[in-house]
Amino acid sequence: MINTRFLILSFLAALPILSCQNEKKDPPINQITRKPSYHKKASQPQESHLPNPNLNTKDIIVLSQKHSPNSISCDLDGDHLLDTVNIVQNTENKKYGLEIIFGNKKVDYIGMGKDILGQGFDDLDWVGVFEKAPKGELYWNNVNDDGDIMSDEDVKESDKIKLPHDGIFIHQEEACGGGVIYWRDGKFDWIQQE
Repeated sequence: MINTRFLILSFLAALPILSCQNEKKDPPINQITRKPSYHKKASQPQESHLPNPNLNTKDIIVLSQKHSPNSISCDLDGDHLLDTVNIVQNTENKKYGLEIIFGNKKVDYIGMGKDILGQGFDDLDWVGVFEKAPKGELYWNNVNDDGDIMSDEDVKESDKIKLPHDGIFIHQEEACGGGVIYWRDGKFDWIQQE
């Protein structure tokens, strides 16, 4: 005889996974259906140029008023200096992205109309959760080639990534879709987090 309590608990445990797989929210649709980035070869270092390099950043890049919080501090590159990450908007094309001001005053940009780390989207308008991913936390790309969400048990230990430094966790609010942006081997990389 099957234990009714066991069946109910199993059903309740499966609900978040099932609802996440059937979520029909707006962007980033291609992020949900594309293959995880760990199947790709390492990409070339990201260019950190603005959409129009002839303009002064103060003329076209503004701190997002839509996102709250819109700024976090963390040590992305492991140099023991605090880096500031802002969600910003390009006023020319109205697209959102990240402005990363490193502790050494170097500035880098992600998004705002330029493809974000090879993920198939160029706008972070959809971000609802924006927070620091702490150094030492364990993450993995949790979507397989078929677009199915994988559990901890489905992922090989060798495919899990322990963050070498702080990262940036971005996600849709109360929906599927997001990831961790982190610094690896002198450039930013992406870990898919549904």
